[in-house]
Amino acid sequence: MAVEYRMARGFESKDVEFQQAEAGRQATGRPALTAHERANRERRHAVQLTLARLCAELDHATAPAHRQMLHDAIATLEREQRTLSK
Repeated sequence: MAVEYRMARGFESKDVEFQQAEAGRQATGRPALTAHERANRERRHAVQLTLARLCAELDHATAPAHRQMLHDAIATLEREQRTLSK
């Protein structure tokens, strides 16, 4: 019984995008990123986007409990952002 593994469509396009970026990076003489460096860069980007969304949501939040939850989430993401920047 053959088991076939397939990559999700989104991951496949991300892989193609990464390969194209790496080819461009090699053409410019910059070193290729390791898997850990790529994951770290992607996580930093995700944290930045989430922080922006939460700050925008905080601007419109009126309920004290909701505002506190947003403040806590923002503080947690800011700590993570500092950790990822090291």
